[in-house]
This record gives sequence, C-alpha cells and structure tokens, in this order.
Amino acid sequence: MFVRTMLAVSVMAIGMTAAVAQQDVVAQRKAAMKTLGAQAGQGAKFIKGEEPFDLAKAQAIFATYAQTAEKAPALFPPDSKGGDTAALPAVWEKHEDFKAKFAKFASDAKDAQSKVKDEASFKATFPVVMRNCGGCHETYRAKKS
Repeated sequence: MFVRTMLAVSVMAIGMTAAVAQQDVVAQRKAAMKTLGAQAGQGAKFIKGEEPFDLAKAQAIFATYAQTAEKAPALFPPDSKGGDTAALPAVWEKHEDFKAKFAKFASDAKDAQSKVKDEASFKATFPVVMRNCGGCHETYRAKKS
C-alpha cells in the first residue's frame, strides 16, 4: 500500500513539474519576444527621428536580436503548445522552417551589426532586418484581436 501511495505521489509530482516547466518556458519566450519588441520600438524611434540616433543603442538592438534569435527556438518545445500563448500550431507543424527563420534573423542581425556605422546605414539596414519579424509573425503568431 505504501509503495502504491508513494508511486502515485511521485507521478503527480512529475506531472506538476512538467506543467510548471511548460508555464516557465512560455513565460521565458514571452519575455524574449517582449525584449525583441522593445528593441524594435527603439529602432523605430531612430527611423522616425523621435529620438536622436545613438550608434551604441543601434548596435545593442542588433546584438539583442542575434542573441535572442539564437536562443528562441529552444523556447518552443513540443510540450509548450496551447495555453496562454500567441504561438500558432504551425510553430510545431513546420518546426524546421520556424527554426530556419530564427537562424536567418540571427544572421541578418549580426550582418547588420557589422554594417551599421552611422544613422544613414542604420536607416538602410534596420528595415531589412525587421522583415524577418514580420515574416515570422505572418505564419507563426496569432493575430491580435
């Protein structure tokens, strides 16, 4: 009897741990996407002239993009489908394409980081890198209602 009770408690604990881990990875990816969004907002301020161009901040945008894009695919494990997330089922159905889009985003961000030397080069490069975000959102993110 004791063994069965311990087994049942262990199974429940494992199930609860998996549920907490799933929530944790969803929270992590939401935080990562918010970070990307904040960097996009900063870049937009430079593009629109709402804030004076700052090369260090511009370089930080691309560095953040590259670092986050490299880590992001791991934040979408198969057991994190559903729940409070904007990720569409296509993320898991076309996971190799999804990962490839993040790889391109990281590559383009690193390339931009090496090319951007002033405001003019930022204004030419930033929109190109941002197309990666839009392309991924079209296929893999639920539209806001």
